[in-house]
Amino acid sequence: MLCQNCGRNEATTHIKRIVDGESSELHLCSGCAQHLGYSGMFWGFGSNIGTLLSRFFPETALLPETEEERCPGCGATFDEIVRTGAMGCAECYDVFYDRLKPSLSRIHGRATHVGKTSATRDDRMARRAELRRLEEERNAAVEAEEYEQAAVLRDRIRELRGETK
Repeated sequence: MLCQNCGRNEATTHIKRIVDGESSELHLCSGCAQHLGYSGMFWGFGSNIGTLLSRFFPETALLPETEEERCPGCGATFDEIVRTGAMGCAECYDVFYDRLKPSLSRIHGRATHVGKTSATRDDRMARRAELRRLEEERNAAVEAEEYEQAAVLRDRIRELRGETK
């Protein structure tokens, strides 16, 4: 991908901004990133969290460094996810859940997936359920020979379906 600023060099710096819910991405070469003030802004953040924490909490520097946990599905480490801002695979969510949970809760308001439904889909489902219920009532009214009630239910069904006489 070429730099969006100069259009000549390969983009090595990728910036994602979210302002008022609107997301935008900027891809820059190292020269343009430095010129625009984006170089070094997050230097060291994702590379070694232990080193970063030891600067603020010296007692953590005494802890032995352990080998980084890797996702068995794709081999990504948590540091790589932090650095790139993207999961390697779906299994990463399970492997790194304890470290992802605070961020997921802050960003989405919850840390569990509840699915994606739209209001129009919910409306359609409710209307279908109402139609089924009315059709059952109409059939029961016809069986009981309550034709006036069946006619009222028939009209209501037509109204929900958008049919007109």
